[in-house]
Amino acid sequence: MRYQVENVVFINNMSDIIPLDKIESKILLIRGQKVMLGRDLASLYGVETRELNQAVKRNIKRFPRDFVFQLSDLEMNTLVSQNVIPSIQILGGHSPYVFTEQGVAMLSSVLKSEKAIEVNVAIMRTFVKIRKFINSYEGLARKIAELEKRYDKKIGEIFKVLDYLVKESEVNNKDRKEIGFKA
Repeated sequence: MRYQVENVVFINNMSDIIPLDKIESKILLIRGQKVMLGRDLASLYGVETRELNQAVKRNIKRFPRDFVFQLSDLEMNTLVSQNVIPSIQILGGHSPYVFTEQGVAMLSSVLKSEKAIEVNVAIMRTFVKIRKFINSYEGLARKIAELEKRYDKKIGEIFKVLDYLVKESEVNNKDRKEIGFKA
């Protein structure tokens, strides 16, 4: 059984809790794609990283290069420098696998446990949530650009009028005599 309360997913029983923020923080942008590290997925699924890697290798036809790929040395060093991973040694001396959204979806057919299926659904929902946010952000940016184009000339005219009024006020203030008591 599964329950969802705002940003938390409860799996099977109330003791298995996955905050959606935790999943969202594990999604990285590498090679222009949103991906998750194999070790992070293994942690969420409750299996060891080597078990996850073995399952992928046993079913390699299900994982083409656009579903899963290994990181280069430069990419690993970048992850370390950005504090995504504490050190290269934590990876066990070899390049980790990263999974695209499609690769994560394919993992549910390879890892058959109930928890793997539930976690996979939560991860897919997180990817969808991110996609909706990006789309709404792009839509908002487009609307702002349209408004700027439409009202750019009018706003420019308003600034000219304001500038004129400020200058006119300064000129008028110079010609005025001071009022009040003089020492």
